Amino acid sequence: MSDLTDGLAAAAALAAPLAQPVPTSSLADELLDALGVPAWLHRPGQPVRTNAALRRLCGLQAGTPVPHDPLHLLVADDRAALAQANDECLWRSGEPPAQSLRLMGGDGSHRPVELSLRRVVLDGAPAALVTCQDLSDIQHVQTMLQDMGSLLRQIIDGAPVASFVIDRYHRVTHWNTACSRLTGHGADQMIGSTEPWRAFYDQPRPLLADLIVDGVGEDQLASLHGSNARPSALVAGAYEAETFFPQFGPDGRWLGFTAAPLRGDAGQVIGAIVTLQDVSQRRRTEAELTRQLEQLVEARSAELAANAKLMDAFIDTAPIGVVYTVNQKVQRANQQMSEMFGAADATPGAAPPAQPFYMAEDDALQLRDLAQPLFAINEPLHHEMWMRDRNGRSLWMQINACPVAYSDDSTGAWWMLQDRTEVRAAQEELRQRFDQLQQTNQKLEQAQNQLLQSDKMASIGQLAAGVAHEINNPVGFVSSNLHTLRQYVASLLQLVDTYGQCSQPATPDAAQQLARTLAAVELDYLKDDLPQLLDESADGLARVKKIVQDLKDFSRVDQADWQLADLNAGLESTLNVVLHEVKYKADIVRRLSPLPLVQCLAGQLNQVFMNLIVNASHAIDGHGTITLSSGLQDDWAWVQIGDTGSGMSDEVQRRIFEPFYTTKAVGKGTGLGLSLSFSIVQRHGGLIQVRSQLGVGSQFRVWVPVHGPSADASAPQPGPPDWV
Repeated sequence: MSDLTDGLAAAAALAAPLAQPVPTSSLADELLDALGVPAWLHRPGQPVRTNAALRRLCGLQAGTPVPHDPLHLLVADDRAALAQANDECLWRSGEPPAQSLRLMGGDGSHRPVELSLRRVVLDGAPAALVTCQDLSDIQHVQTMLQDMGSLLRQIIDGAPVASFVIDRYHRVTHWNTACSRLTGHGADQMIGSTEPWRAFYDQPRPLLADLIVDGVGEDQLASLHGSNARPSALVAGAYEAETFFPQFGPDGRWLGFTAAPLRGDAGQVIGAIVTLQDVSQRRRTEAELTRQLEQLVEARSAELAANAKLMDAFIDTAPIGVVYTVNQKVQRANQQMSEMFGAADATPGAAPPAQPFYMAEDDALQLRDLAQPLFAINEPLHHEMWMRDRNGRSLWMQINACPVAYSDDSTGAWWMLQDRTEVRAAQEELRQRFDQLQQTNQKLEQAQNQLLQSDKMASIGQLAAGVAHEINNPVGFVSSNLHTLRQYVASLLQLVDTYGQCSQPATPDAAQQLARTLAAVELDYLKDDLPQLLDESADGLARVKKIVQDLKDFSRVDQADWQLADLNAGLESTLNVVLHEVKYKADIVRRLSPLPLVQCLAGQLNQVFMNLIVNASHAIDGHGTITLSSGLQDDWAWVQIGDTGSGMSDEVQRRIFEPFYTTKAVGKGTGLGLSLSFSIVQRHGGLIQVRSQLGVGSQFRVWVPVHGPSADASAPQPGPPDWV
């Protein structure tokens, strides 16, 4: 500001020689307006001259007249001070001290400013150049800082938490009311003191705040306060401590200290603030809880010891083996383990064995392999297996093992082993008896079904035999008569030929009559056709005789025992019996290979063939093909019946041999045909196999041993070779 004033004064002095071209007052006005700070120029007896910055500061609009007397620019209370400073500037020293006064705004407001006056010479006469510095913002900031300081002092002093502050020189700068009440030392005693320890100790001792200000490390902190001091988890660089002070109160007090550093703008420690809390009640509560917990632990320990004794007694007298292991090493085992497996081998003069009972090495390895995957996921083991005792006797053991956490890197487990050898033997015997009962029931059911079917077939066989006998009698004499008739006809024809050759008509009329008769009778045609008719009649009678014989062969009423039979012949006779069921549904293709005579029940096997052929016919929708095949493989004869019918699904194939299971409509089938066939083939020591595909057809192959079933029914029967 003085530089601007000096420049303006110098410009006024230089303007004197140039008064005529440029008036000095005009130059002063230009220089005054060029100033960036509010200013005015006052010469006694002349109107005051102001620049634009001053008018803006005073809130004067353009064209508003400025008072002639500069004193009227100020509020009334400050005019005397300005007048005195103006006299000092114009008539005495020329540069009075700066004045903090208040300008009068155009709206009547007051604006604090700092006025600097400097005497200048203008037109040969002294004048006062006054510059203004607006103090409004500075005073506002100062007021805010003062208010903030007052507020902080009130917060600290009025806070319910005891606290005090020291500066970098360990001087107490704040000591609030709560701290005074807690320590009994008032703020008037402590503020300004460099010995805050006096409020807490009888002898000099650094507080946490002193250590923070001095920058003491954690090691030194621990050496002074021990385990009572620790870094704060909430404030960086702060520390906490709890100390007992017997001088506070009748029973003393536990105080909790929290000391935090106060830092300057550059981050340096400029002091420390300490808060204190009375934690006596918490400490007493913790002590009481600790006492109660110790009593509870003592009582619980006694209870656990008693339970441990009971558990030891239970384990030692348990009727099952109990073992406790850690990392696969036996830590404890009861007497029952030694009684079940035998005592461990002890070498004379050597250290005692690791476990008191015998355990086969392969049994131990198997248990380990079973338990480790389950123990890894904290799952128990439940298992039964054969094990061996010391004498090599096999024991069926039931094993239950539960993992327990022994330590961070070790796993323990409780093992419970029970000898269930006798139970397993009883269960095995019961299972065998149950299997025998099931087999007996199955055989009874099969026998019942077979009995029903056999009774039915026996009735049919007897009926067929009776029908065949009744038919056979007339067929016999018809056949005999037909043979005699053939002889008679031959004789008559020979007589006619001879008569025709030897006799001549007596008269022409007789000759004509004979010619007409011969023409009407067609003797030549009769001589050719009559033998053919006799041949056809004989062939028909042969066919009837063959059917009768097939009925007799199929029924086998006279062959109910085991005998050697030709399976191909039985298949052919069965086909003739059911031909009426087949000939309109399918073409018959025969691929029969020569077979040796088979030891069998021929009538029952014929019944199997009949069931398979009839089923094949029923499986064909429309017209198809039924293929009859046979063959010999090793010592097994096989007969196969295939069709081009609808085929079967896998589920149907699994159930076709079940009694009463049928895929036919209600009233069309009993479900006993294949079940009975399976039983018959099984009785022969054979097997029925099936291959089927939906929409393609099915093939049934019947295997029977050539020499019949084994004499020992209880011995396992060898199976047939593979179906190729």
